[in-house]
Amino acid sequence: MRQNLRNAVIAASIACTALTVQAQTSKGRTAQIVSNSLMKQSTLPFNAPDFSRIKENDYLPAIRAAIAEQRAEIKKITDNKQKPTFVNTILAYERSGKNLERVSNIYYALVSADKTPAIEKAQGEIVPLMTDFENEIKFNQKFFQRVKYVYDHEYTKLTGEDKKLLEVVYKSFTHAGALLPKEKMARMQEINKELAKLQQEFGDMLPKAGNEATVWVNDVKELSGLSEAGIAQCKKDAESRGGKAPYCIVITNTTQQPILASLDNRQLRERVYNASIHRTDGTGAYNTFPIIVKIARLRAEKAQLMGKKNYASYSLENTMAKNTDNVYAFLRQLIAAYKPKAEAQTKSIEEYARKTEGNDFHLQPYDRFYYSAKMKKDQYSFSDDEVKPYFNLDSVLVNGIFYAAHRVYGLNFRERKDIPTYNKDMKVFDVLDADGKQLALFYCDYFRRPTKRGGAWMSAFLKQSLDRNQKPLIYNVCNFAKAPEGQPTLLTWDETQTMFHEFGHALHGMLSHCKYNTLSGTAVSRDFVEMPSQFNESFASIPEVFNHYARHYKTNEPMPDALREKMLGSLNFLSAYALGENLAATCLDMAWHCLSSSEVPTAEQASAFEKKVLSEIGLLDSQIPPRYSTSYFNHIWGGGYAAGYYSYLWSEVLAVNIADYFETHGALTRKVGDDFRQKILSRGNTRDLMEIFSDFTGLKAPDTKALLKARGM
Repeated sequence: MRQNLRNAVIAASIACTALTVQAQTSKGRTAQIVSNSLMKQSTLPFNAPDFSRIKENDYLPAIRAAIAEQRAEIKKITDNKQKPTFVNTILAYERSGKNLERVSNIYYALVSADKTPAIEKAQGEIVPLMTDFENEIKFNQKFFQRVKYVYDHEYTKLTGEDKKLLEVVYKSFTHAGALLPKEKMARMQEINKELAKLQQEFGDMLPKAGNEATVWVNDVKELSGLSEAGIAQCKKDAESRGGKAPYCIVITNTTQQPILASLDNRQLRERVYNASIHRTDGTGAYNTFPIIVKIARLRAEKAQLMGKKNYASYSLENTMAKNTDNVYAFLRQLIAAYKPKAEAQTKSIEEYARKTEGNDFHLQPYDRFYYSAKMKKDQYSFSDDEVKPYFNLDSVLVNGIFYAAHRVYGLNFRERKDIPTYNKDMKVFDVLDADGKQLALFYCDYFRRPTKRGGAWMSAFLKQSLDRNQKPLIYNVCNFAKAPEGQPTLLTWDETQTMFHEFGHALHGMLSHCKYNTLSGTAVSRDFVEMPSQFNESFASIPEVFNHYARHYKTNEPMPDALREKMLGSLNFLSAYALGENLAATCLDMAWHCLSSSEVPTAEQASAFEKKVLSEIGLLDSQIPPRYSTSYFNHIWGGGYAAGYYSYLWSEVLAVNIADYFETHGALTRKVGDDFRQKILSRGNTRDLMEIFSDFTGLKAPDTKALLKARGM
């Protein structure tokens, strides 16, 4: 999950003015404002947040003040007696609310990455404030009529980014419901408020449920199969979570848990798997289904108000896919190729397990990773524990990710110690272009903690904008287990790819070169935004890059050629699983959002509905469950991927097509990299996305066959 600018939820995010705190009648209120560092312009480079001064109780008053400021800016636009023009309406709107974006971006970064009790408490007031203000802007008819007048009279006369900005602003109003009759408009505003509250409830419940699902272990013997480092991590995790037992296994955000590949104890594997799949389905302390069905009904009603058959149809309007028929056609093509491979691979794993467990052994979902890992070791003569010492997080970052970015785009990175962060484990880097000019600041927050939600993502404290003269302030967040003090953090191959993936999003934000904030960086449709990140994963396995970072943390020796070839050669081993879990999750997302309001099941029926959906499309397979089950599918219930999770597969096709182009023309060649940067990474949402894809690749349409080939299928 990555890229996440969803929290700048209001059009207030598109702005450019300095915060001027209005005079307060109350002396106490004035004193609070004077002491609130968020209400002052940052003195740090590029307006970076000064986390050394920001207090947790600063956010709510700062957001209130910033809302009041933009409200006054909007009123100034609507009170203008002159004929509406691009400059006095659209550009004025684009330049309003700068401080609301700045403050809310900082706040929502902490909501996801460091949600302390104080941050969570403030969220209860901030979310309704932001939702009400979004409604206030989007349903301000006096304001919208000015926007519409400009669209009707100037759209055909404008060019370039001015024309695109007008189009995006106008459509943001109409998509929100600005053309609805009065009574429907009022209901739409109510729905928006209810959805914001429910999505917050879901987001609050999920990390708590994950912590509650922690599997406690009393006897170290139960952890047989784990390395010494793995056992030490279980001990450290137990200590950080209250020490209910000497060891514990933390539940990650996906259905399958990576640790299942190593645990010899079958009963413990079953406990871990069940803790994962039942974390939020009501069998434990938490049940998200009542929230989910309310969200689904409200979204369906919202679509109905807009004259759409269902929420998926409403949501897909401004994507590359365009409609549900195209999405399902894409998915069925993949499912048809996937199913025979999946069935054959499951059979082969069970047959392998029976060699040691006996002919009456029946493979269970919590067994799959364990025996797959053993098969892989037998076939390729290596284990994950053998390669892990070569994936030191610091080397992956500096000698892998930064090295590839230097080779391909000419970028250089310099660590800074003078930029405060919200957590002591974070690092900040200057991002310098080939000519030495500063492009961006890059923050990385890689280690898991109880206050951080699961997953990995990219976002921005501030986006790039030539109009604002603003450099991008970009951050990556992951959930890696931090090694004990004094020891290096060693990653799995999947975690290494996750770092490359999130940095691909970061590049999309850092290399943006757009006039307007609204159009810059990752402000593109969901089924395009994952392309730069998935493409960037391809650099992780290019031999020259791989050999530069995959070095033993003790000796600094590169991974031996034989081991490297075995590992890279195994990447598509039993590859049907990864595709299947993604397809299953995607189909669940689409099914929930293709329902009318009356078709949404009850909370008690939700689990059965999930099984029915997967059965009907041919993906009900206990061996390959959805990557995210309905009850903990944060992308669609708490994030911005409702009816959009398909975009990971859709954009992977684009990424594979682009990787093929790089391979053909020189993967580490600056000429190709500069071309990709100029035509795609720097362009944001300033041109039609299919056009910029075709302009770079020369393809008239994405080649879906390339995806199956890349996955070894």
